[in-house]
Amino acid sequence: MSYGYYSYGGFAPYVSVAKRKLQAAKKIKALQKKGRSISPVQLEGRTIAKTFWGKSWCSNLEAYSDFENRLPRGRSYLRNGSVLDLQIGKGKVTALVNGSSLYTVEIVIRALEKDRWQSLIKNCSGQIDSLIELLQGRFSKAVMGVITDKQKGLFPSPQQISMDCSCPDGAVMCKHVAAALYGVGARLDEKPELFFELRHVDHLELIAAGTTGITTSGKQTDKVLKSKNLSQLFGIELDSGGVIAPGKKSISSTRIVPKNKTVRKKNGVNKKTRVSGKKKR
Repeated sequence: MSYGYYSYGGFAPYVSVAKRKLQAAKKIKALQKKGRSISPVQLEGRTIAKTFWGKSWCSNLEAYSDFENRLPRGRSYLRNGSVLDLQIGKGKVTALVNGSSLYTVEIVIRALEKDRWQSLIKNCSGQIDSLIELLQGRFSKAVMGVITDKQKGLFPSPQQISMDCSCPDGAVMCKHVAAALYGVGARLDEKPELFFELRHVDHLELIAAGTTGITTSGKQTDKVLKSKNLSQLFGIELDSGGVIAPGKKSISSTRIVPKNKTVRKKNGVNKKTRVSGKKKR
């Protein structure tokens, strides 16, 4: 943090919400004219996050007393449209936050420990059925408990977060940093996969064992239909890779006839069908 007048008890002049929003809009246009790619955080209403990942991120911030004094001002700044730009990358968040001036925020999040990640994979194995379910946060309560656990879960503790802002406030977490952190929660509503990028992990590993039928050791599970069974079911020949053998009919061109029916070719007369040895009248 940069130290200055405010850190010694001074106060910045009051700026109304309407004026802040107008200033923010002007600054965004100015930055865009300079060719900078801007991704502001814009809320619909007062709710910051609505999805599992966004709400869980915000709840994690609010669970620690280290942050409680500065978070309310951060929420206000975010709702006022003061986060003009928010970029999330691997273990890093950068933001431009509008205050009495335009401030640069940088947040670094330590990578998740490998042992902890492997433990999470093991505990969630087979319990998350698809990538869609993972990103939408549609899990059982047991999986939610594993993911959000303070000691063993995915979310970072205060000790794993480093913060810096170009403002003159000398606090470890100023309102501009708090606004950026809440902005992450709002952004995760739109792009939940960014959370895993922040934590330096591949989210596909979390569901690999439960969705592809292949375990983390590469062994096939019962969730994959074997080629032999597929061949018997459809009456076609497959090669060892589970695809149709060259020169053989495809599934779409193969007529499947139930065992209890016989179909005769049309020879200028009506087609006749025999079911269980009895003629159909």
